[in-house]
Amino acid sequence: MQPKKYTAKTIQDAIALVKEDLGADAMILDTRKLPGEYGRPVGTNELLFEVTAVPEQKPEHSAIPPTAKSYLSGSIRSELMSIKEMLYLMNNSGSIWGRVKMNPGVINLYGMLLRKGIDESFVQQFLEKSGAFKDDEENGLDHLRERTFKEILKVIKTCNPFKANNKKQIIASFFGPTGVGKTTTIAKLAANLCLKQKKSVGLVSIDNYRVAAMEQLKTYARILGVPCLPAFNKKDMRFALSRLKDRDVILIDTAGHSHYDYDHINELITLLGDDIPIEKHLVLSVTTNETEMEAAAENFGRLGLQSYVFTKLDEAKSRGAIINQIMKIKAPISFVTNGQRVPEDIAAASKIGVLRLLFDTR
Repeated sequence: MQPKKYTAKTIQDAIALVKEDLGADAMILDTRKLPGEYGRPVGTNELLFEVTAVPEQKPEHSAIPPTAKSYLSGSIRSELMSIKEMLYLMNNSGSIWGRVKMNPGVINLYGMLLRKGIDESFVQQFLEKSGAFKDDEENGLDHLRERTFKEILKVIKTCNPFKANNKKQIIASFFGPTGVGKTTTIAKLAANLCLKQKKSVGLVSIDNYRVAAMEQLKTYARILGVPCLPAFNKKDMRFALSRLKDRDVILIDTAGHSHYDYDHINELITLLGDDIPIEKHLVLSVTTNETEMEAAAENFGRLGLQSYVFTKLDEAKSRGAIINQIMKIKAPISFVTNGQRVPEDIAAASKIGVLRLLFDTR
């Protein structure tokens, strides 16, 4: 079916017309303020708004409309919105509906960013900085999307703790809540450092709570042919680091504990104290409740925080929690993981790479 256009004095009235004609499951293709005097009631200065929509189509019979093309070299899916979603936003998004009169085309982009899991307050910040609420339609909505993505890119910071040309020894510890995949992440890093960067690697485990974790790390170490030593206290740690002093990189695996276990965090602070030059990297799963993710970053952040490692991206379709976290507690992202395979399912973070991960959930 060809798209249909609905015109009214307010965007809300136009959406109501769509719902009445096509139903609550209709898909919004475009929303805009009619330019100039076109279509305005005779003898009035009232604005008119136009909504373009199509009925809901079953996935097996539907094709992506031309207006729903993806962005950033085809990796970002369209921001098509259903009438149900539109009505929800209208009823739950505060004063934004008064502001979008200047550029109603922003509505679909606004909804898409929310669906990706980005907090509404941050969505509004990005749109504000991109000029979305200004009467600036002459540049077109494609330019608005591009400017919005650029604003998101500005807040994404990345780092690589293991640069190929780094000559000094690097000692890096990885900590975080239970179940985020620290040991598997360290195994992936060790494999990549050994096989791709040809660095000599040593492993240290200070997980004295789970025998299985130590055995798992030892298994990976045997496969890679690298040493793996335990360290349960400060003396053990100094001994292990001394034994591994000839290694280019030393990776330290810690026990997973609740971020509310302050005694354990204090133990880690003592064990990984400032008297030893150990980098600290916080491992967080994107499947974690955002409130708990922020609490984990605050509490584990007492150790110091060189970077975030975000794991389990393959288990989450909405990955906006990454943006929310780095907006709340700022630190660069070093690595992301998207599966259990060792060493394949890990990647060094890049700004554009993180942006693609946010919007491409295929």
